[in-house]
Amino acid sequence: MRASLFITCYNDTLYPETGRAVVKLLERLGVALDFSPQQTCCGQMHANTGFRGEAFCQAKRFTRLYQDAETVVIPSSSCVAMIRDQYPGLFAELGNEELRGQFTALLPRVYELSEFLIDKLGVDDVGAYFPHRVTYHASCHGLRALHLGDRPWRLMNKVRGLEQVPLANLDRCCGFGGTFSVKNAEVSSAMLAVKLQDVMSTGAEYCTALDNSCLMHLGGAMHRQYAGMKTIHLAQILAATEASPAEVVS
Repeated sequence: MRASLFITCYNDTLYPETGRAVVKLLERLGVALDFSPQQTCCGQMHANTGFRGEAFCQAKRFTRLYQDAETVVIPSSSCVAMIRDQYPGLFAELGNEELRGQFTALLPRVYELSEFLIDKLGVDDVGAYFPHRVTYHASCHGLRALHLGDRPWRLMNKVRGLEQVPLANLDRCCGFGGTFSVKNAEVSSAMLAVKLQDVMSTGAEYCTALDNSCLMHLGGAMHRQYAGMKTIHLAQILAATEASPAEVVS
């Protein structure tokens, strides 16, 4: 099987170790990968702040870049939700029927990472080893938009050495929300404080998620409080083996 990677601008700029983990994981599973350096942003921050024309440009770029891809894998439920939920409306607004048709044909081939592993490859045991106590934060986009369900837990259940620690109030938002945290900083900070209380009370060594945006928000608060817990994208856990441990950036 061949897959094209859309690593996302967020990971490319701030968390390149996540992209490297995705490559390491999928190559170990026998997936032939390609990466286009022409990829940019999914356009979510543009669309969410009213810059519809700019968001359309990103949607057009994404569609044309991947229209011939066998599959597209994205390690961010936030970006996948943007593509599934907002691209159709953008193409309808701009009235470009050719692009609309290309996108409609492409959409069934776009997968969030955990969807790709379980739904497309049909595997939940990826041969990972991560001997740590881990709690999982379900991001809003993964929980409410993509309805990822038990996929993340099924993957973590097969990681050797990993001890899952349940997180109370799993459906609570961390308060990031992209530009929401900038426009509504006080509300965002209050939501973060409540979420962090739940996360820290688990006593886990690591908090994982499928969105580095949430992990950045949580990790920043942990750092400011000199907490011992670290954040790590689920891709890094799944890519880790006894011979090649996870790449963790402090």
